[in-house]
Amino acid sequence: MLDYVDLESELTEEERMVRDTAREFVEEQVKPDVGQHWIDGTFPKDLIPEMGELGFYAPNLEGYGLPNLSETAYGLLMQELEAGDSGLRSMASVQGALVMYPIHAFGSDAQKDEWLPKLGAGEAVGCFGLTEPEHGSNPSAMETHAERDGDGYVLNGAKTWITNSPISDVAVVWAKDRSSDGTPVRGFLVETDRDGVTTNKIDEKLSLRASITGEIGLNDVHVPEDNVLPDVEGMKGPLSCLTQARYGIAWGAVGAAMDCFETARDYATDREQFGKPIGGFQLQQEKLAEMATQITNAQLLAHRLATLKERGDLRPEQVSMAKRNNVRMAREQSRVAREMLGGNGITADYSPMRHVTNLETVYTYEGTHDIHSLIIGHDLTGIPAFE
Repeated sequence: MLDYVDLESELTEEERMVRDTAREFVEEQVKPDVGQHWIDGTFPKDLIPEMGELGFYAPNLEGYGLPNLSETAYGLLMQELEAGDSGLRSMASVQGALVMYPIHAFGSDAQKDEWLPKLGAGEAVGCFGLTEPEHGSNPSAMETHAERDGDGYVLNGAKTWITNSPISDVAVVWAKDRSSDGTPVRGFLVETDRDGVTTNKIDEKLSLRASITGEIGLNDVHVPEDNVLPDVEGMKGPLSCLTQARYGIAWGAVGAAMDCFETARDYATDREQFGKPIGGFQLQQEKLAEMATQITNAQLLAHRLATLKERGDLRPEQVSMAKRNNVRMAREQSRVAREMLGGNGITADYSPMRHVTNLETVYTYEGTHDIHSLIIGHDLTGIPAFE
């Protein structure tokens, strides 16, 4: 895999092991079948417990049987999983950064004891309920609400575009607490087998097809007080989760681009036209040179983020810059790789076309490209364009 400026020479032995384990898993367990899963619109659910055994869920968290790996190791894991397919990285990213992280950061001891070991082992699956049918880029306008009722709360509302929801055992649902002054946003752990919960699957997607996406319907769902995340209130809760997930996306998108590059380079050095490999023609070499340069720039940004995160100095706006840049890069370069494969490039036998379509979703979710532009613009000027 491309490493043009020898970044991997600075990896620790543990980080190399994580990268190699994930790469081997993807090569042996994912790539042989993922094209068919994409065509069928299915996720390889049999891999969920195996990914748990390998420690792929929230490995950068501490305690509860979790590995407590470095942030670079976590990033490399996301990179290798997305080299297989964005749907695979999304499943692991949601499980770890959007479900296990808020329980770990904001949950009670009882909530941590109950859920973190099961989620970490892949014995349970979680999802993250923030986006609503009418509120995507502006989640603070959410309509899902909770009201006190006896020894707990009653939840009503709807969430959509929820990765994992149809196969989830628990949902981290963000809702406005109408029983408290100011109707603050609070997090609720909602078991999906509770009365009034529906998790319908969204079918006929044209992107991220090897991922299970659905809705969360909440119709007078009662949850006990013990299911409320006690240590966070307001939009800080869900937004801090998104920062964790966006960090993984910044790394993951690089993995998709790296896989496209390797596929295109292999094809260019093997496919012959006009008496020689097409990689011997200047136009094709220019494409490979630009692709390698853009991927290397994105790798440098991802590695720098890891250093800042490890130090405790990483700001959400910096994560926005990396998510924005690296996904845009991967989106553009995957198209170039597809182009280099000619007619063969539109088949499932080669990965770039699948990555192209997947990255249309990654470009949009967890903050659209435009929203991240505004986040960075606000940081640079001090003037919020949202208001």
